[in-house]
Amino acid sequence: MKKYVYLFKESDGKNKALFGGKGANLAEMTRIGLPVPQGFTITTEACTKYYEDGKMINDQIIAQIETKLAQIEKITGKKFGDPTNPLLVSVRSGARVSMPGMMDTILNLGLNDEVVKGLASLTNNERFAYDSYRRFIQMFSDVVMQQDKSKYERILDEIKEKKGVKFDKDLTADDLKEIVELFKKLYKESQKVEFPQEPKTQLIEAVKAVFRSWDNERANVYRRMHDIPYNWGTAVNVQSMVFGNMGDDSGTGVAFTRNPSTGDNALYGEYLMNAQGEDVVAGIRTPQPIAQLEKQNAEVYAQFVAISQKLERHYKDMQDMEFTIEKGKLYMLQTRNGKRTAKAALKIAVDLVKEGMIDEKTALSMIDPKQLDALLHPTFDDAAIKKATVIGEALPASPGAASGKICFTAEKAKEEAKNGKVVLVRLETSPEDIEGMAASQGVLTARGGMTSHAAVVARGMGTCCVAGCSSIKFADDGKSFTLGGKTYKEGDVISFDGSTGKIYDGAIETVEAKISGEFATIMEWADKYRALQIRTNADNPRDTAVAFSFGAEGVGLCRTEHMFFEADRIPEVRKMIVATNTEDRKKALSKLLPMQQKDFKGIFKAMKGRPVTIRFLDPPLHEFLPHEDEEIKALAKDLKLTFEELKATVDSLHEFNPMMGHRGLRLAVTYPEIAEMQTEAVMKAAIEVKKEEGFDVIPEIMIPLTCDSVEFKYVKDIVTATADRVLAENKTEMKYKVGTMIEIPRAAITADQIAKYAEFFSFGTNDLTQMTYGFSRDDAGKFLDEYYSKKVFESDPFARLDQNGVGKLVRIATELGRSTRPDIKLGICGEHGGDPSSVEFCHRVGLNYVSCSPYRVPIARLAAAQAAIKYPRKRK
Repeated sequence: MKKYVYLFKESDGKNKALFGGKGANLAEMTRIGLPVPQGFTITTEACTKYYEDGKMINDQIIAQIETKLAQIEKITGKKFGDPTNPLLVSVRSGARVSMPGMMDTILNLGLNDEVVKGLASLTNNERFAYDSYRRFIQMFSDVVMQQDKSKYERILDEIKEKKGVKFDKDLTADDLKEIVELFKKLYKESQKVEFPQEPKTQLIEAVKAVFRSWDNERANVYRRMHDIPYNWGTAVNVQSMVFGNMGDDSGTGVAFTRNPSTGDNALYGEYLMNAQGEDVVAGIRTPQPIAQLEKQNAEVYAQFVAISQKLERHYKDMQDMEFTIEKGKLYMLQTRNGKRTAKAALKIAVDLVKEGMIDEKTALSMIDPKQLDALLHPTFDDAAIKKATVIGEALPASPGAASGKICFTAEKAKEEAKNGKVVLVRLETSPEDIEGMAASQGVLTARGGMTSHAAVVARGMGTCCVAGCSSIKFADDGKSFTLGGKTYKEGDVISFDGSTGKIYDGAIETVEAKISGEFATIMEWADKYRALQIRTNADNPRDTAVAFSFGAEGVGLCRTEHMFFEADRIPEVRKMIVATNTEDRKKALSKLLPMQQKDFKGIFKAMKGRPVTIRFLDPPLHEFLPHEDEEIKALAKDLKLTFEELKATVDSLHEFNPMMGHRGLRLAVTYPEIAEMQTEAVMKAAIEVKKEEGFDVIPEIMIPLTCDSVEFKYVKDIVTATADRVLAENKTEMKYKVGTMIEIPRAAITADQIAKYAEFFSFGTNDLTQMTYGFSRDDAGKFLDEYYSKKVFESDPFARLDQNGVGKLVRIATELGRSTRPDIKLGICGEHGGDPSSVEFCHRVGLNYVSCSPYRVPIARLAAAQAAIKYPRKRK
């Protein structure tokens, strides 16, 4: 019989795939002798079975849960549902990777009208017993029955107001009894049944709810953002309760072995006395810094410090720990590798190597390459900060510089972010806000601490966050707030710094990021181990210089059409397009030639002899022409044509499916003079740079949209004839290469024939994905959201390379190309070039390089190193 349920002491602390991260770590803490309240883990396989069985838990799994529950009763000496000595449990989710706040938790399960009385007399603490019961009813209603929790919060707030108290902890036992009755009444009104009194029913329903939460909207959004497969499922941990709300000698807290914001090697965390775990993370009360605990209970503090050091040494990484103190006794509820900012991730990795705890390869493997994105974005300019007006200060929860229009709801932030930069300002965030947080430049909360939901999730996303700004006073209608003596409404602009916690009036100028300190060290180590070259997609000298400063080893894609769109060039481009004969077309092209030459020269200079791949004109010609009648009239006047003549030309260039129309290499076949001009501009620029700067330039000319070897040879012959003529005229010897983009499936499966003539391939994975799927990238957004919500697709094929289909074509083309030309250079230049999972795929397939946008170069460098550590190979 298959085993689905394991006691912590039976579980394998290394098998996170089966027991989830939380379950595996509880097992491991139990094994190394830490004070862990005992319990059992229901495996991820049980979650998968729950979905396979139509969202039902089968009798076999229920029987195993009951068996393990009986064993926990034996271990604890308490009995589930027994008023004289009750066992209460928590029910928590635990996926194999940490997903803070994305799934559900229930505490104090096992309480009912009789057990609560028994608990009160057993502990001689009526207030504690009824506080635990009201919390349980509230959580069960929210998580299991999916009732609106704000209705319960409203009852709580009304009673506090009536009794004249500010905090939950100030309510008396009688107040809490009244709240319990009101909660049960609300439950009955909503569910049309009494609140369940049978503890085993409560338990099975709670387990189902945690399994169900794996598929809730916020968990699905988080999984897509972090590339977590849907079929992993979540484990469920059922753990005997220990209570932080038993009085002033009890408490609960969350701590990190190092600072998760800066990476500094100092214990960092927060706790609340007379509270339960969710109170700290929910951000409803602002907690005390962990160091204060030493003053309240030096013995417990010393024990906690020793445990935290032991855990960090054991896991060889910064730990995020949850603990409870019950009547002066410390219990560990969880440990996991802590979420951290990009800055902290680099510092912790480098420090752990210096401390001799890990080696360089381990350090590189523990950093999420996507996190580096946060370090590459601009920071506030020092001079601008000095002039700015500070309106408030709070906890610097996640670093970064945020400026934008204020939004008060996640929905509004998501909507407004389409039109410009926004910041999300909330009393406190909840897991439902994740999409709004992702759309915002930064998050500012009035409540909550450094370990609140807002802080933890923002750090994981690399989003700036300032938390717990108690000076913010929201208006009763929630549509404005006052801070620093000024009232701010939705749409007003503020700025805040997640590194200092300072909040400023208005927008503040920013400056470009630089690679230095630990960042430079990590990049140095990455370069030592990686096998892939990293190039950049850059269309002008400025982008090239930025990419070069971030460590790019060449330009993998220079799109020449972007140069044509500039104001001083577009008139000549349009003259070339509307020309009715070759002579007029050449005349217009002759004016464009020096402009293109100047651009190429700037890029060759910036790259100092490194390879530069220049893609010839790719888009359909109609993209360069106006489409509105007023614009056509103005252009007709400039070109000395009638409106009718120009309109006829514009109409004749219109295509029903331009993506598959007259573009790319097809333009060079029909208008060879375009390819001639571009080749001449490239070669003249290279010759000039060689003469002026003294270094060799090896231009790589790339012909886009090839689908056939004969077609490619036709255009290559035009290019080589022109290049050789220019070299002869300038009495110069220079190597150059002519290759093609592989972006049509036919090109991939005939790559051996194309490689007879092409000296390199660059996979244009954007178009290759479009052509393979039959999706238009511009239109797919209309239906892809439905694909995600219905689990047809798990990720966006335009953001993450589809390795089964598009990837198979890349692999086929690589093998075929090398079978004809063993030394052929192979790279990738679509947006996928900066996606870590796609970089790993390119490494495994054996490509020579990946090319990505300038700000993704460090991400690709690190991802390439991680791929080489995982799958060793030589640099090609």
